[in-house]
Amino acid sequence: MAASFDASKPIYKQLASQMYWRILREEWKPGEKLPSVRDTAVEFGVNPNTVSKTYSEMERDGVVETKRGQGTFVTENKEVLFKLRESLKQEQISQFTKEMKAMGFSAEDILSGVEHYLKGEDHD
Repeated sequence: MAASFDASKPIYKQLASQMYWRILREEWKPGEKLPSVRDTAVEFGVNPNTVSKTYSEMERDGVVETKRGQGTFVTENKEVLFKLRESLKQEQISQFTKEMKAMGFSAEDILSGVEHYLKGEDHD
């Protein structure tokens, strides 16, 4: 099933982001082998070269390791995975707060809304 991508951002970066989320949700556990480039390309409906670039980017970030002749594996380095988790958390918080401020909400409004939401008071 082909994924939908935002035309304003490079596909390989969006693909890496989706894969990072899978790693953080432990759909792929530390030390686990990632699907092949070809299988990933088919799953996301992208060119295999895009997947190769994504895997290279993830390797540069230290999140995956390529073992010659064996494939690409999620790192077992807990510090790298912790930093990835924190980085993605900050990204989400930043995006959320920018959007809320753009709508005119104050920091107090945002905090109050989040607190109410987490307490279950504003869930749909």
